Formats: sequence, structure tokens, C-alpha cells
Amino acid sequence: MAVTINKAMIEIPPLFADTPAVNPDARAREGMESWEGNNGLAADVEHYGAWMKEEAARRIGHLYPKVRVPAEQGGGEATVIAWLWARTVKCPNPACGHEAILVRSFDLSKKKGKEWHVEPVCEGGEVRFEVAPGKATQVGTVNRRGATCVHCGAPIAFDHIREESREGRMGAKLMAVVAEGQRGRIYIAPDEVQIAAADVPMPDDYPQGKLAYYPGHLNTNAYGLDEFWKLFSNRQLTALTTFSALVGEAQRKTEADAIAAGLPDDGIGLDDGGTGARAYGEAIGVYLAFAVDKCSNLWSTITGWMNDRGAFRETFARQAIPMVWDYAEANPFSNSGGSFLQCLSRIPDTLTYLPLQVTNGVARQFDAQSDNGMRGILVSTDPPYYDNIGYADLSDYFYVWLRQSLRNTYPKLFSTMLVPKHEELVATPYRENRGKGGAREFFEEGMFSTFKQVNKYACEDVPVTIYYAFKQSETETKNDIESTASTGWETMLSAIIRAGFSITGTWPIKTESAGRAISQGTNALASSIVLVCRKRPEGAPMGTRRDFVMALKRELRAALDKLRSSNIAPVDLAQSAIGPGIGVYSRFSRVLEADGSLMTVRAALQIINQELDSYFSDQDGELDRESRFCVDLYTQKAFDTIPFGEADVLARAKNVSIEGLAAKGLLASAKGHVHLLDRGEVSNRVSFTLPTWLVTQQLTHALEDGGVTACAKLLVGAFGGKTDGAKALAYRLFTIADKKNWQQEAFAYNSLVTAWPEIQSKAAQLADEAPTQGTLFD
Repeated sequence: MAVTINKAMIEIPPLFADTPAVNPDARAREGMESWEGNNGLAADVEHYGAWMKEEAARRIGHLYPKVRVPAEQGGGEATVIAWLWARTVKCPNPACGHEAILVRSFDLSKKKGKEWHVEPVCEGGEVRFEVAPGKATQVGTVNRRGATCVHCGAPIAFDHIREESREGRMGAKLMAVVAEGQRGRIYIAPDEVQIAAADVPMPDDYPQGKLAYYPGHLNTNAYGLDEFWKLFSNRQLTALTTFSALVGEAQRKTEADAIAAGLPDDGIGLDDGGTGARAYGEAIGVYLAFAVDKCSNLWSTITGWMNDRGAFRETFARQAIPMVWDYAEANPFSNSGGSFLQCLSRIPDTLTYLPLQVTNGVARQFDAQSDNGMRGILVSTDPPYYDNIGYADLSDYFYVWLRQSLRNTYPKLFSTMLVPKHEELVATPYRENRGKGGAREFFEEGMFSTFKQVNKYACEDVPVTIYYAFKQSETETKNDIESTASTGWETMLSAIIRAGFSITGTWPIKTESAGRAISQGTNALASSIVLVCRKRPEGAPMGTRRDFVMALKRELRAALDKLRSSNIAPVDLAQSAIGPGIGVYSRFSRVLEADGSLMTVRAALQIINQELDSYFSDQDGELDRESRFCVDLYTQKAFDTIPFGEADVLARAKNVSIEGLAAKGLLASAKGHVHLLDRGEVSNRVSFTLPTWLVTQQLTHALEDGGVTACAKLLVGAFGGKTDGAKALAYRLFTIADKKNWQQEAFAYNSLVTAWPEIQSKAAQLADEAPTQGTLFD
């Protein structure tokens, strides 16, 4: 998969740079358009993609009829965007035994002012659905604990659902239809025409292959949905196999047009280094196959419906295939999201933005642990993240569909039925029964061999850059001291250092989308961390633990000040601190412990994280005394209650009183108990003299409640911009919440810091727009 993508980015475009489009429409406009760069490729991808859509509509368009719109919603007919389905199993209650629907939510749209829902109506052992405006009054029938029968209310255990599904007795029932209305999306109850249209036989030429065993990620296996074709309805399989077959037809059509346009009719394909008509047709086919592969991500029974946005949730909303109960089936021929043309549209756009290269790129499949013969090159790589993602196991989903279209274009790349997995460098304990220890050894030794080769390839005057986005998450306690490290970071860094590199820095680069499922409402990494490495000099000195710690204390704090001044997200700070910290460690040829043993990378990471904790703890001394009290109480109890006596002891130690803190609106004290006021309870009163704690809570609440503008108004109108202490405190509170695994708290403070430049910019704009009081002589 990765090789094919790289071929499409760096290998194919230079072959046909500045080549005019060959399609008849473009040739008819000869002389009227510029075919500079990749414009010709892009125009032909768009043209032959549109032809595929029209040809597919001619063959299978009858399977996707328009829907009749009720008179109260405008009447007439409308193009369907999505069909919303609920999976079904037989109710295990002997007194019932009816078809039970598995629905996460009956809300179809939660958009403000556009709320719609579906209501199940049970009659004579059957269930039908009515669609109505407003929010659903009935909760879904399935949650994390199991399901409930819509007919009799009996609980349904997941064991029963899994058994029914494994035995092929899980069905699906059409709940609602989403269509293109005159003023946006409309929601309609299904009729017999829509139900009958979906009842089609399986096609013949669908991809074969079993899903890999990947516990916790390929969750459909537990339900017997263990082969790829089982993840699609028959109508979806029909659409995908039709479009896949049309890729080959589009290749041949493009080749014929290319010959007519004057490209050499040499019969040499892309895989053999061709640049004539045959190769050009295959090149267009590669990009069209990507469009079909993109469709497979939206045309499965794992695709959900996001009722807060009125949009599809992709099969791979995260790096997993979860079990989905109520799924959304897209219409390939609509004009909205989920359609073939929508999946195609970004490909021509991307082609026009690809940089034009002086020399042709080359992408090939090669074992990273073997010497590929290259020397004196710049190396930038994004290696596997230990055990985070089983790339090969997940890639199979896209591979089987890409193989349908491209096995004749790249016969060697697509020679196997599924993606090769044996030598994949990931720490997967379940693969080949390696176990946890064996998986770690396999990963570390494999990475060591890989980076030994990288050391041979890399030029001396340019650093090697390694992308890594792995969050530290392992906390150990030894001698009552907590220390944080990560096996993922430890094994990666050990391999790099053993291979002869020094790590000279880390650059946080924003690469992680806020829209991805794992980052929504969580403190997931916002950036990839780029490790900057150079070859360690042969005569690098040996150091002691004392040498390492002293150098770390000298250098790490200045580096952290610089990172914070650049407004790095708190969630990324601990990862970014690894660079300057491990840079000290890796400049030595080895670091010896007091007993003469070698200091491990894990021990070095723990020391670095202890220094990071100390850095933030020391900053508490710069806070006002009221805020220092609040930080200590927050660390112990967050916003929960604490006995008055304990709170009073803590207050006296900070030279404050419970009564005074309550009067300032920091806490509540009643009936022998004390608790910090949470952000929703704090006063809106603002002034220059407020404790930093209160300023931080007010700004965080303003961001949660009213966004950047509300924050900016506080900044310019009340605090006069004097809120640097609040930003620093937000960093500190994030580290506390993150360690305590208070995810929503951590997310709130992380959001405040990452939004800080935007808040300041908005505050400056508001200040400029504010009217000023004139004088008598103005």
C-alpha cells in the first residue's frame, strides 16, 4: 500500500509532467488551456472518473432509486444521500422471540433547530419506523452493557448477539432515508421501494480474504464478520465490484485516447518503465483505483452516521474496525458526501499541488533491515510506533480492493492475496506467538538493524529526522517516587542510540488532525515529534550518572522555557522534552550508574520526566499564595470535597484562611466540608487583582462556553492582557490532570494553551475596534 501511494506521488507525475490531457473534451479545447506540470494528469483523472460514474449509473443506477418526499416536506422526489440501517437479532426471551433491533441512538439529526428522530413502532411482532421532527424521547436499544428488546424489554447479552451473528442470523432493517432537500438534508421514513431496491444478490467477483487476528482493533471478528466481504451489504459489494472493474475499462479507454493524442503506442506498462500510451492509461488507473479504495472506507456496514453533523463516519475513523450497530449506506450517485465523485474530487486537486521534481522519484518495496546500497543521502522516516498500530493487519482492508483494480498494473506488488506480515516491525505479542517479551525484543532488534543501515546511508552534514507520535503512558513507583517512561519510546531510542546516533533535538510538528475520532474530547497528541539525529563522533566521552544529571539540570529548563514560549500544546510538552533530555544522554558513548552498570534509556527517560515535574512544581513558587493553595488542593481532590480540618491545615501552611478563600470566590465551605468551585461555579467578577487560579478558571470556562471570542473579551476587557500567569498555570494543571487520568480536565487546559495565540490575536482585534473616549479638544 505504502509503495503504491509513493509511486503515485513521486514516481508517476514526473513521467508525464507537462503532458497535455488526452481525453477528447480536452483535445477539443487544444490551445485554450495550460498543461503545465500535472494539470494534464489531473484533468484526465477527473474526466475518466466522471465517465466511470456515468457508466456505473447505467449498469447499477436502478439499485439506487430516488425517494418520494412527503407533501409536508416539499413533495416530489429527492436524491438519496444515505440509507440508515439497524442490525437485528432474534430476541432470546422465549415469550417473545421477535426481531430485536440494535440501535445506538434514535436521533437522526441533533443540529440546533434541525432536530429529527426515528420512532420504532411495534405491531404484531414486527417493527416499523416513523420519522418525526424533534429530539428522540426513547434511548437506543444497545450500549456497552448489552441490548434491550424493543418488543418486550428483555435484556439481550452480547454473548447472544455474537452467537446469532456467527451463525449467520444477524439481519438488518432499514430505519430511515436521508435525502437532498431544497434547503438541506431531509429525513424520510423508508417505503417498500427503498427496501426492495436494497434486496440484491451477492456479486460474483468480490475480494476474498480473512481479517487478521488483531484483538481490540479488528472487533468484528468476535461476531463472525471475519472475512472482508462480510463487512459489506450485497448492494455495497455490487457497487464496489462494479467500480473496481471499471478502473480497468477506464485504463483501456485512456490508452486508446492517448494513442489518438499522439503518445507512443509501445505497449510498455508502468511496471516496466513505460512512458507511452499504455503506461499513461495505467497511471490514470492508479489514481482512479485510489478513488474506489476511498469509497470502500465509506461504503461498508461499519460506516456510521454522525447525527451531530449530518455526515458519514468513516470505517476507519480510527486505526481499527469496530462493531457498528446502526450503519449508514452511502449513495454512490448522489451529489453529497459519500458519493463516488466526492471520493474522486480530492485526487485531481492533490495532483495539481504535488511539487514538480527535477529528477524522477523511485518508490520500491525493500526490507529496511538490509543494505539497499544507497550512500550519502538525506533520510527522513516515519517508523512504526511500537505496538500502537498493526499497519499490515489494517492495510488488508484497502489492499483487497486495490488489488481488484491494480493487480495487472503492478503484478509484483499485488502478487499476494493479503499484505505480507511476517517481517513487519511492530511489537505485536499475538503474531507468531511471540508474547510480550518476544515482541519487544523483535521490535528493538529490528529497529537497531534498521538504524544501523540508516547510519550507513545518511550523509554527514544533514541530520536524520525521525517522526514519532507515541504518548508516554507508563508510571512506576520505586522508593515512594513516581517515574514515567514508555516502552515504545525506550525501545525506539535505544535502537537509535545503539546504532551510533546522537539525538540533538526534537521538533514538534502539527500533523495530527483534531477531527480524528481519537482526538475528539481527549488529550491525544496534537503533533508528531520529529527526532533530530546526527552520527555520534567516534571519540564521544563516557559519562557518569552525576555528569548526566548535572548537564540535564543545566540544559533542560532553558529548552522547556523555549518550548513553552513557542506555545507548544501541553499534551506534547513531555514528548518534546525527550529531545533535549535524551540529547544529553546520547552525547555520551555510555553513561555509568554509581555501581558501574550501564544506565538504560528507560532510566534516563525517568530522570528526564522527574526533571520535567520539578520544572512545573518550582513554578508554583511564582504564584500568589491563594493560587498555590488551590493547586495543592486540586492535586489532591480536584473539585471534590475534603474535610474542613484537612483543608484548614493546608491553608495555614500557605498563610491563607478558608474564610478568606471563600470570600474571594475560590471555594465553598459548608457543614464541615470544603471544595474548590469548579469552572461553572466561579464568579464572573473580574479584575486585575484576582488570584491567577481564578483567572485561569474563568478563561478556561469562557473557552468551553463561548469559544475564542468569549476568551478574548475577558482578556481585553477585564484583565487588560495581563494573563501570562494563567497560561503558565494551565500548563501546570494539565500535567496534574494528565497524571491523574482526568481526561476532561486535561483536555480543557490543553485547549486553553493551544488556543492562546488565536485568543491574543482576537483580543488585539477587539482592542483596536473598541471606541475610545475623546477629549474636549479632539
